Amino acid sequence: MNFDYTEEQELLRKTVRSFVDKEIQPFIGEWDSKGHFEPRIMERLADLGLMGVCIPEKYGGAGMDYNSLAIVCEELERGDTAYRTAVSVHTGLNSMTLLQWGTEEQKLKYLVPQARGEKVGAFGLTEPGAGSDVAAINTTAVKDGEFYILNGQKTWISLCDVADHFIVFAYTDKSKKHHGISAFIVERTMDGFSSKAIKGKHGIRAGNTGEIFFDHIRVPKENLLGQEGEGFKIAMAALDNGRFTVAAGACGLIMASLEASLKYCHERMTFGREIGRHQLVQQMIANMEAGLQISRLLVYRAGELKNQGKRNTRETSLAKWQSCDFANKAADDAVQIHGAYGYSDEYPVARFLRNSKAPVIYEGTREIHTIMQAEYALGYRVDKPLNKTLPSWPFEE
Repeated sequence: MNFDYTEEQELLRKTVRSFVDKEIQPFIGEWDSKGHFEPRIMERLADLGLMGVCIPEKYGGAGMDYNSLAIVCEELERGDTAYRTAVSVHTGLNSMTLLQWGTEEQKLKYLVPQARGEKVGAFGLTEPGAGSDVAAINTTAVKDGEFYILNGQKTWISLCDVADHFIVFAYTDKSKKHHGISAFIVERTMDGFSSKAIKGKHGIRAGNTGEIFFDHIRVPKENLLGQEGEGFKIAMAALDNGRFTVAAGACGLIMASLEASLKYCHERMTFGREIGRHQLVQQMIANMEAGLQISRLLVYRAGELKNQGKRNTRETSLAKWQSCDFANKAADDAVQIHGAYGYSDEYPVARFLRNSKAPVIYEGTREIHTIMQAEYALGYRVDKPLNKTLPSWPFEE
């Protein structure tokens, strides 16, 4: 088992890190304080070919492997969670789902411009009364000739005011419970679509998050993703991809917390010596380093399974759960190391701590992943092969 990065991956990491250092870090404090999502960042990511990094070249992407996507997410979150989230949603939840489940016509119409960064994709599953309990959604899609009439709303939708295309989940037959959920590609320009940002978030303030509404939207039947009733299966497959990117991003937040703490440990003097000389501070530094290395191994393991075209629900769940918990603890310890300064905006660690909480909740709470891992270990949960999987890497052109 080889854990070395390829030359291409090393170059990719350096490219994204340089981009973050020059175009995100100098401004992120101001954007965060103002709750401002900077659309120029998405444009620059597209210029660098990072909006479709793991999408095959024939569909407009860079054709790199899935662990290259992990590297992009890790380095972006080192800058700020908001812009890793944007790539997670656009690439992980939307584009990779289209790659796995879309028809050739859907891929050419929607995936190609998204992979090129000409259009932005998002994902609509969560509702005011339906989070972990997906079957509790109330959005409906009623067939009417050559269309489906879509009604309902989604909440906590990243890129709600930015995205051009949304993968939306709705009941086509509520009597079948989760077997009656279907997936649709919805365009912002369709009559009856509207969105509204959520203000006053605890963290990820530089991200665009909010609600989207469907008021008798006429969605063409060719925008049905997969078959009727496959929506739940599609959603779970999409979450395998989204959770992978969240886990990778958490590595970046651990790295950012560690870097800031190491710098401060050498600058701050107490009792006549650097605070890094104190053993309890060293314990926190050591825990950050361990959390980073453990999380990366879990992420890259899941990524390698993706590269092989194998189902990775169990491995991705474990990576998401553990890395997000490690990131939350690393950010908390970083604030502690900085003392009173860590509780102010003078240093970035307060932002790290605020940002670290959301990933512990979204795309499967800590509690959901705990239950999943226990059920896998006990033999109560066994994954069945999907009838459609992500294409293995290297991609066939």
